[in-house]
Formats: sequence, structure tokens, C-alpha cells
Amino acid sequence: MKPKKIWWVIVIISFGVLIPFVAPYLTLDPANSRVSITSTGIQFPLLVAHIITACVALLSGFFQFIDYFRVKKPNVHRYLGRVYVGSVFVSGGLALVYVPYIENFSKATSFLVLSILWVFTCWKGYRTAVRKQFADHRKWMMRSFGITLVAVSGRIVVPVLLLSYYIVNGFSLPGGREKMVEEVLNVNIWVGLIVNFIVVEWVILRKGVKV
Repeated sequence: MKPKKIWWVIVIISFGVLIPFVAPYLTLDPANSRVSITSTGIQFPLLVAHIITACVALLSGFFQFIDYFRVKKPNVHRYLGRVYVGSVFVSGGLALVYVPYIENFSKATSFLVLSILWVFTCWKGYRTAVRKQFADHRKWMMRSFGITLVAVSGRIVVPVLLLSYYIVNGFSLPGGREKMVEEVLNVNIWVGLIVNFIVVEWVILRKGVKV
């Protein structure tokens, strides 16, 4: 399959995975939250703002790698780039503030590391663009968007992790289904981050490959 077709397949899969996840939060009703909410006055608004700005980053980021805008419409590319950078900084900053509300240590740590890497790689991408180091700019933005896509890959790997858990435990569920789901959701972000990192670095190291 050609790279352009692969890219559009990723776009379709990404929104197919995220729309059902994001939709409940657009109701602005804490009762529809998929995570435990202890503070409807602070925690829930933080979470909703983080999710919405992350979606803006995802959408604007996809357009950043389309040659039509990057080559033929450079002004549009730069404008969307500013939107992407701004939304990552805001969403990443909100994520850092949200971390103390996460009760599970493993989840909190993965969320913290993910947020720091997200903001850092985006900042590097922005700085290299300002300095007109466009080859490095493209590499750092690929890394940044790879982290943006952890929101997708972290959910796609869940069925694989569930199967792996079942196999590792000798085709049994010693702690029951709830324990299995809990264990998987404690590591899915780490796995998604590692998978995306490997894929992005592999693409960067391949010569002559365009996204």
C-alpha cells in the first residue's frame, strides 16, 4: 500500500477509535466520564479541556503531513502548525496539572511521562522551524505527532494486551475479568508509547520516505 493511502487509513482508524471515547465528554456531564471523577469543580473541567485541545492537536497534526498543504500551501501549513503547537502546549500543560488527580501510580506515571515528552518534542519541532532547520523540524514534528497518536495506539493495543494477559496466565483469569482489565489499563499507555516511538524512529531512519 502506498504511503499516502496508509496515511489516510491511519486518519480513519484514529477518528474511528477516538470519537466513541470523546463523545461522552462533549455532553459536559461528569456522570458520563470514563474515569473516576473526585472533583466536578476542577478535575472534570481540566479533563474535558485536555481532551478537546488534544483533539485539536490530532486534527491539525494530520494536515501537517499532507504534501498538498506543506508544499503548495505553505501559509496554510504554517497556520495549522501554530494551531498544532498551541493546542499541544495547552493540552500538555493541562495534563501535567491533571496528574495529581490520577489515583493509580502506574497510570499517573505514564500520563506524566507522556505529557512531558509531548510538550518537549513539540517545543523542539517549533524551535527548529523558527531557526529554519527544516529537516530537523520535520523529524521532531514526526516524533511529536507520534506521541499525539498514543491516544489512538494506547487503545488499539488493549485487545492484544488482554489476549497476552490471558496467555501469560496459562489461559486462566486468576483475578477475574476486572483484575485483567485493570492490569491492562495500567500498561496500555506505556505500550502505545513504545510502539509509536519504534515506528516513528524507523520511518525517520529510512531514507527517502515521506509521510
